[in-house]
Amino acid sequence: MSLNTGQEKAILVGIELAGDDPAQTAYSLEELARLADTAGADVRLQVFQKRNKPDAVTLLGRGKAEELAALCRDNEAGLAIFDRELSAVQARNLEEITGVRIIDRTQLILDIFACRAKTREGKLQVELAQLNYLLPRLTGRGAEMSRLGGGIGTRGPGETKLEIDRRRIRKRIADLNADIKEVKKHRDLLRRSRREIPIPLVALVGYTNAGKSTILRELTGAGVLVEDKLFATLDPTTRRVVLPNNEAILLTDTVGFIQNLPHHLVAAFRATLEEVVEADLLLHVVDAAHPNAENHIEAVQKVLKSLGAADKPFVMVYNKFDLLPDGRLPFEKSRPGVALSARKGWGFAELLQAIARAFISRRLRKTFFISYDKSWLLPLLHEKGKVLCEEHGEKGVTLDVEIEAVWADRVQARITEI
Repeated sequence: MSLNTGQEKAILVGIELAGDDPAQTAYSLEELARLADTAGADVRLQVFQKRNKPDAVTLLGRGKAEELAALCRDNEAGLAIFDRELSAVQARNLEEITGVRIIDRTQLILDIFACRAKTREGKLQVELAQLNYLLPRLTGRGAEMSRLGGGIGTRGPGETKLEIDRRRIRKRIADLNADIKEVKKHRDLLRRSRREIPIPLVALVGYTNAGKSTILRELTGAGVLVEDKLFATLDPTTRRVVLPNNEAILLTDTVGFIQNLPHHLVAAFRATLEEVVEADLLLHVVDAAHPNAENHIEAVQKVLKSLGAADKPFVMVYNKFDLLPDGRLPFEKSRPGVALSARKGWGFAELLQAIARAFISRRLRKTFFISYDKSWLLPLLHEKGKVLCEEHGEKGVTLDVEIEAVWADRVQARITEI
């Protein structure tokens, strides 16, 4: 189901500059087509141009811009979507030449996020990202903005907000930052409470449409949206999972990453993405059957690095293995991981075992002496650890236990307190 009830006819525009990788440029345009489909556009045509350097006035050059205008008229398209970020001057000049609305890749992604955000937090973050993106592009465009009449690239904050003066927009941005700061405080409180009962947090990360939500649903039964669309789910979902060794973890889904993810979004969604930073383990989900899987891995690692989470412990999860005809990865498997098919239910037992193995380093072997006046600690040790030996003496119980370091410290603190 598309995000838009009435599909807008659109033309996609790609450009290859000197030094660009032609294959990567072609893939980026193909991905733009999927983004446009997700946003509800009816893509009529894809236009591609090679240039030594971008034209400062129109990106494409006057002649190509006029050619685009003719193609828009011939295809009854009222929208042109560019695969590169446009400056305010370039967008304005292109609109004047073509007579259609002009948006770029960043604006398209922001629009999709505006439609996908369901929670108050998600809506706040999307609106902040959109206003930060649009603020420098509003100069001298009041009349033009008022004539847009809605559509892809204009959803989210809404036309009335975009037409107000820059001072009021800055005020709205300040209000949004304050609201998001309150959201962050709330999240910090939740994290503090979670540390009091230290259940490990595992975060699903990966390129958009790699299958993270399907994996979460299969492991936890969570009623999350699973759809063959880019950014099908936006707001994070966290559920409890019990591992084969009876250790409980919290598994959380996160927003999918994408190549050239707008920095406005990374900045605005930092509060949500802090779940990745706080995680004890990352499950890096890869669409193993995708021809650009290696580039997807690099794009995810780039975003993780920007978040300061590149050195987190991780498990590679090679999803959609059922779509590989010979059962072999189409790229060099430089990192060991788990082969899985979320769609067919393959590999989930192996995935749970891999998560359990990743947390073995968190466990230690420790001997406790529990006096009888503190016997209430005995059930806790049996619940949170694996009791290897238990001897009852005259003054108390001696236990040899394999237990997580965090719980060992907590029990020891209760033993020694007066």
